[in-house]
Amino acid sequence: MSRDGRRRRALTAAAVALPLVAAAFAATGTAQANDRQTVAGTKPTWARSSADRGKTDSNQRVDARVWLSGRDPKGLDAYAQAVSTPGNQQYGKFLTPQQFNQRFGASQQQVTAVTSWIRGAGLYVDLAGSNSHYLHVTGHVDKATGAFGTEFRNYSAQGTVARAPENNATVPDGVASAVLTVTGLDTGKHLRTHGDTLPPPEPNYNVAEPCGTYWGEKVANDKPTAYGKHQPRATCGYLPDKLRGAYGGTASGLTGKGATVAVVDAYAAPKMEQVENQFAAKHGAPGFAKGQYREVLPPTFDLVDECGAAGWYGEEALDVTAVHDIAPKANVVYVGAQNCADGLDTALTNIVDNHLADIVTNSWGDLAEHYTQAGIDAEESIFQQGAIEGIGFYFSTGDCGYEVPGTPCQARYGDAQSTRRQADLPASDPWVTAVGGTTLAVGKSNNYKFEAHWNVQYDNLAANGKSWSSPPPGTYPSTYSAGGGGGVSDIFAQPGYQRGVVPKSLSTKLPDGTTAKQPMRTIPDISAVGDSGTGIRYPEWNQRSDGSFGYTESRVGGTSLSAPIIAGVQALAQQAQGRQPIGFANPSIYLREGKHLYNDVTDQPQGRDPVAYVRTNYTDPYAGTGPLLYILVTSGNKGISKADALSATPGYDIGTGVGSPTASYLRSFR
Repeated sequence: MSRDGRRRRALTAAAVALPLVAAAFAATGTAQANDRQTVAGTKPTWARSSADRGKTDSNQRVDARVWLSGRDPKGLDAYAQAVSTPGNQQYGKFLTPQQFNQRFGASQQQVTAVTSWIRGAGLYVDLAGSNSHYLHVTGHVDKATGAFGTEFRNYSAQGTVARAPENNATVPDGVASAVLTVTGLDTGKHLRTHGDTLPPPEPNYNVAEPCGTYWGEKVANDKPTAYGKHQPRATCGYLPDKLRGAYGGTASGLTGKGATVAVVDAYAAPKMEQVENQFAAKHGAPGFAKGQYREVLPPTFDLVDECGAAGWYGEEALDVTAVHDIAPKANVVYVGAQNCADGLDTALTNIVDNHLADIVTNSWGDLAEHYTQAGIDAEESIFQQGAIEGIGFYFSTGDCGYEVPGTPCQARYGDAQSTRRQADLPASDPWVTAVGGTTLAVGKSNNYKFEAHWNVQYDNLAANGKSWSSPPPGTYPSTYSAGGGGGVSDIFAQPGYQRGVVPKSLSTKLPDGTTAKQPMRTIPDISAVGDSGTGIRYPEWNQRSDGSFGYTESRVGGTSLSAPIIAGVQALAQQAQGRQPIGFANPSIYLREGKHLYNDVTDQPQGRDPVAYVRTNYTDPYAGTGPLLYILVTSGNKGISKADALSATPGYDIGTGVGSPTASYLRSFR
């Protein structure tokens, strides 16, 4: 979900799809205070009495979104299911955004009633900040208390003190059918600030040599053995020809022509198209043709410091590069978010409101425990609208496996607040395609050799240089470094497309070790390369070691890489089926399982011995200086606690899903 060494966060959720409101609305009467309905999930789970820190100052500002449910929410769900299910008579009969709004969008009467209620309660409706999905509502806590029928209190949560409603919000009976949910009533990772300018890029993360251009090109014969032999050195980052060869692009002859892929991240990296074309020219790959790449950006950016804006530049560069490497003739639109909080959701709504793309890759997410049910409900509706319009959303599953608390991985990727094993969001939502990570071996001739489940331990070279610090793979959990996310959701029931594919023994084993009464949603759905030691080479306009700014290259990994790789593969598949959009892909992905169309990725593809390699690091990777460090990296689940591991076994598993795509997978769309 992040670049090597950095985790990205989505701090709020989003959106239902409805017609844009741009006019003033007439006032109507409001319901009596006792004639109200509860909006479930608007009180966060962390707002517990044991964490209560007192009543909130009534003069605090509330900055919330009231999401609109539309004319026919039940019909919306049914149509999204039908249009996405192969064999259904409505399969592939997608609607335009205009048709969607006419059929499922909010009526003018609904919008007028909700606006009147909000204004009548003394809150302000910001029409400029509202869109077809929600009304942006602001005002003081005392007015919000009356509007939403609940007091607000302060709670110790997420390492700080945050405000939250004391009870779930309520809305008047007269508008209840028009309100999907309400988000932003709490301040847990939702706060927004005034606009700001962007900082410069961060210093480049240099790649230390020796490293190989393909798997096994160089072997660490001068370093201690592991598992009975000298291990290969890490790659320097795979180039486009290696990735297209590994995942069937070269063999299929497909280029992604006719498909449009949206990349969604926060902020905007400088000179993105320029560095991509320079990278392509340097490595003999196709660059962007005129008009093939474009950017859709908000008028301002905010939360620059809170979000670490410059860190998102590399995320954008990675995502754009990965898509273009796999699908060199697909159109790419970068949709930059105003911030790494609710701005990301606004970017997604922009995509479905204007059908900016058929395929959307998202390399960001959050711990499920940070979500409210209200946030989940709002966010899921945008994915359903996308399904109805023929737009598929792909999300990275995270870079810390099962999010086990207390591991070095949690501290490394900024997840120190994780309190339990869990599957991340939005990846675990049943309406998105969750993409897991692998350790990929590509041969000299761009041939696929094997893949292992990316779940690694690091073992440093001992001071004497004659052995590894611990017997390989290391000492869990202190040496657990990173791994593709996945697991069983304790929120969502099993969707129909997973029935008959996901074993019940997997889908009922909850993260806490208990057994669910019914099968639950499991992730990932599909996987691709994520291990940073076998990742990709990518370009960026960045700060060099001498302090100047210019073109740089580095190596990168994480499921931030896996998601855009799969998005690129889906662009190839769309071209294969006559350029017709695939839409929400999970039903078609699972229908292809068991038909020899995927690489069946396991923990130990080489037999009894695990996959391992020797990685070289700089002491100071940003400056590219200091004594070289040597690390034995062991991938798969070797030495990891069974309770914490996301095992990858033959067939579907919660480490790699159905596996990774092949040329045969692409040909199956013809």
